Amino acid sequence: MAVAPGAWRYAAAAFAGAVLLVPIAFPAAIAALVLGIFVLWFHRDPDRSPPETGFVSPADGSVSVIRTESDENGRDRVRVGVFMNVTDVHVNRAPAGGMVRSVDHRSGAYKPAFSKDSDRNERVVIDLDGYEVALIAGWFARRIHPSVDSGQEVHRGDRIGHVSFGSRADVLLPPRYSLGDVCVERGDRVRAGETVVADR
Repeated sequence: MAVAPGAWRYAAAAFAGAVLLVPIAFPAAIAALVLGIFVLWFHRDPDRSPPETGFVSPADGSVSVIRTESDENGRDRVRVGVFMNVTDVHVNRAPAGGMVRSVDHRSGAYKPAFSKDSDRNERVVIDLDGYEVALIAGWFARRIHPSVDSGQEVHRGDRIGHVSFGSRADVLLPPRYSLGDVCVERGDRVRAGETVVADR
């Protein structure tokens, strides 16, 4: 099973604890072993097959945000957000192809990622050609791991990062997209790199 970069580092601490606990507290050793296995399962990284057109979901999970907002230039932009539950794959993927213009870490709160207050949460914003992806921390997720850098070319469905232990991922569509171009509804289940969330 492929896992996201850094997953073994988290799991190693649990596995080491399991070994140390075997002679003194066997039930605790079993619990530590199970925790290590869960960490690897949580960071699983399955292959995906992106479609040829459209903006695909940046994350596995359920659609929690569909709205229009104004950007810094006063243009109306459509945001589609996906809430990742603890059972979802947490590797994030590029909704479309493009050049990475910047990767910007923004400090913030740690509210539950499914709540409206999460709009003020810590995040990493990846600015691509005409659109943005925001990887947003939740109340328990304190580790955002982007895997792309400025100047890097990505294709639809490419891996762009992951967030450890629950969060949200948003795509802010280009200005030419409207709510009528969105192909999903709030509550819909989507898959990163495969489910088309907007198309013209």
